[in-house]
Amino acid sequence: MKVLVIGGGGREHAIVWALRRGDAECEIVCAPGNGGIAADAQCVPVNVKDLSDLVRVVAEQQPGLTVIGPELPLSLGLVDEMQRRGMRVFGPTQAAAQLETSKAFAKEFMQRWRIPTAHYAVCTTMEEVQSAMPLFHAPMVVKADGLAAGKGVLICKTRDEALEAASGILSGKLLGAPETRLVLEEFLEGDEVSFLVLCDGTQGLPLVAAQDHKRIGEGDTGLNTGGMGAYSIDTLLDANMQEWLMAHVVQPTLDGMKAEGAPFMGVMYCGLMMTPRGPMVLEYNARFGDPETQAILPRLESNLLEAFEAAVDGRLNEIELKWRSGASACVVAASAGYPGEYESGKKISGLDTVTDAVVFHSGTAEKDGEMVTAGGRVLAVSATGDDLKLALGKVYAAMEKIEFEGMYYRRDIGYKALEK
Repeated sequence: MKVLVIGGGGREHAIVWALRRGDAECEIVCAPGNGGIAADAQCVPVNVKDLSDLVRVVAEQQPGLTVIGPELPLSLGLVDEMQRRGMRVFGPTQAAAQLETSKAFAKEFMQRWRIPTAHYAVCTTMEEVQSAMPLFHAPMVVKADGLAAGKGVLICKTRDEALEAASGILSGKLLGAPETRLVLEEFLEGDEVSFLVLCDGTQGLPLVAAQDHKRIGEGDTGLNTGGMGAYSIDTLLDANMQEWLMAHVVQPTLDGMKAEGAPFMGVMYCGLMMTPRGPMVLEYNARFGDPETQAILPRLESNLLEAFEAAVDGRLNEIELKWRSGASACVVAASAGYPGEYESGKKISGLDTVTDAVVFHSGTAEKDGEMVTAGGRVLAVSATGDDLKLALGKVYAAMEKIEFEGMYYRRDIGYKALEK
């Protein structure tokens, strides 16, 4: 069977790797892929920002199944176009992907279906922002409505900061293009957990939980990034909590989307804050997270392709996922300057010396027979172990073998869990 994976980052490399591990005979094509993915799949060029080009690649490849990694093709309606052509695809439609592509839609949806989340207000003008301010205590959160590549969520310590952030979002000064809506939100405190669930439109099948590290600096300081590392251990969510989340978050979301004419099929990513008032949904994503996927999939012992196919066919009830006990961890190696400006084209050495970990390529390219950097987040090194300390030990030992000019990575991934 031929599987086409759309995307070219670390998440897609992990998906390709897991598909290959589950079925060595599977023919895998990745569009556009990257320098590392090319070792595990045939890579073909595509512009992931262009719907017609994405449809062209699918039509040329004629895969038995297409798996969509990033959010942008979902927001463009690639799933809709493929379904209209009778092609099998794993991922939500444009309408269902609104859970991620519109923060305002997601908040209003959660309110309609009584899904626990922070108090909020949706605003379209600065006058509405100023009117809503008295409803919130500082600190508070200001969110751009649409996709913003991780730059659209600002935690503001004062109301003046919140007003400035809102002005920057609505004017376009902050994100480069003006937003028509934004969300003001209550600031929640607690531990964040990423809870991902495979969905077939009616029912969900949970994956093991993970915790991401968004800040660039150690001790969770500095600017937000796309994610500098993640880990997965069984104690992040015990069986009772997972059951509660399936009953009070995932199933109401599936039931609500189906009732509103947009059944959700694909990966539902629930970004949770475990507060003293109970779990609250911070955000939804409509696809696998990055770098959570690079921490979660190494623990999977089941056939990922079979699970994808069951979701597309609406028969997830037939699937039971088996997981490696213990822990997994991944650490991201980034270019100097990230998440700000950075240089690419730096030679990467030492990749062939890593033996006790898996190196997923996020931003790499092959040039003149050598692997070079081609992005802000360059590599994600992952490993499993009987406990988190052992898994992290393997990751950091591998990191010591890899080099490129300006290479930066956090040395404290999982530190809160280790302290506990």
